[in-house]
Amino acid sequence: MTVKPRPPVPPFSRESAIQKARMAEDAWNGRDAERVSLAYTPDSRWRNRAQFITGREGIVRFLSEKWRRELDYRLIKELWAYTDNRIAVRFQYEYHNADGAWFRAYGNENWEFDENGLMRRREASINDVPIVEAGRKFHWPAPGPRPADHPGLTELGL
Repeated sequence: MTVKPRPPVPPFSRESAIQKARMAEDAWNGRDAERVSLAYTPDSRWRNRAQFITGREGIVRFLSEKWRRELDYRLIKELWAYTDNRIAVRFQYEYHNADGAWFRAYGNENWEFDENGLMRRREASINDVPIVEAGRKFHWPAPGPRPADHPGLTELGL
């Protein structure tokens, strides 16, 4: 089976690592679990909080359920560090549950990529903090990518 490269590919530069993080952010904000799963190797391994997920089918199940629970989800990722085939990001996302309670999730992810630019490993540590709706900072039409003129985490003071 021939694997189609998913640029940018390792080794990463600062610019290509920033691009990879923004591409991931945009895909997750689209909330299409099938599309998102294609950025990962078929046997990708995840740790997301206390859950362990393997493979694209597991990723699709996980994300589909996540976005059924986490309504009006909006995410911002920011590059933290990078090396040849690894990227670390910090991120925050806002969502509300079915009862209308709003939350901001704070987290860090460590990513490892194969030579084709597909993520083969994702380690995520995340904490949810209740917020009031008036305290939201992520405002753009959803689902969809964050507009280019919407501030990032650093610009928002987060």
